[in-house]
Amino acid sequence: MTATYESRGSRIRSVLGSQAFMVVLTLLFLSPVVWAVVSSFKPAIDIIRDPLGFDPTTFNLDNFSAMFGDVPLGTGFLNTAIVLVLKGSMILFLAPLAGYAFAKYDFPLKNVLFGTVLVTLTLPIVVLIIPLLLEMKEFNWINTFQALVLPDSFNLAFAIFWMRQVISSVPDELLDAARVDGAGEFGIFWRIVLPVIRPGLAGLAVLTVMNIYNDFVWPVVVTTSDSMQTLQVMLSTLAQNIAGNTIGTDYATITGELLAASSIALIPLLVIFIVLQKHFINGILAGSVKG
Repeated sequence: MTATYESRGSRIRSVLGSQAFMVVLTLLFLSPVVWAVVSSFKPAIDIIRDPLGFDPTTFNLDNFSAMFGDVPLGTGFLNTAIVLVLKGSMILFLAPLAGYAFAKYDFPLKNVLFGTVLVTLTLPIVVLIIPLLLEMKEFNWINTFQALVLPDSFNLAFAIFWMRQVISSVPDELLDAARVDGAGEFGIFWRIVLPVIRPGLAGLAVLTVMNIYNDFVWPVVVTTSDSMQTLQVMLSTLAQNIAGNTIGTDYATITGELLAASSIALIPLLVIFIVLQKHFINGILAGSVKG
């Protein structure tokens, strides 16, 4: 009996220790975000003079109103939304089809082609920037949505690998039964495979949205006009944009507006993750299935 109580007490201490560690880790990760959001409501001079100070009586929306007056943040959100819808739709349509082909069909050079897809994962983006930029210039696509959407929409290596792993877990007997009933190949994919892989597809959707929303390197290269900048490019150049406008180069003001813009940019991803966190976790588990 004593050994049982000691074992139970050991398990309780282990669980409490793990939970305490996770709480501390969560606070460490969230503290910069919380500081940025709280500081965005502080007077600009207080952010510099007392960065860790907290006086709710001084909170106001001056940083936000000044930022919206100086920076076309709405344009950045709109451009990002357009790129997100177009590019995300292409990735989420093409990747499952390719993953289905690699998972459930046998064809010549299948393994070679799949290996080539995986090899492209090792290519750093900087290797492709110059050739792609020259190509966009030849097409006269600089500062267009075509350049923002199309080149990266076919960079599907990770998405194809993810979908191939998820679809490999679908029983072949289910597909054979559908073929016996006279279903076409695309009908099998649409009516049988797609509903089964929905958790994995939802997980890929969350990752795709996050990657596109946070993408910076390619948009900053292919856009030179303020009217075509995505949100992340606009945030990165916010200090320069503000310095060129009416407020001058006051460091405190620039910092306040940067924090205000960053806090607003955080909202969409936060909402998406809160709404889809269950699907994201299920998708991660589905994506971990070995083929």
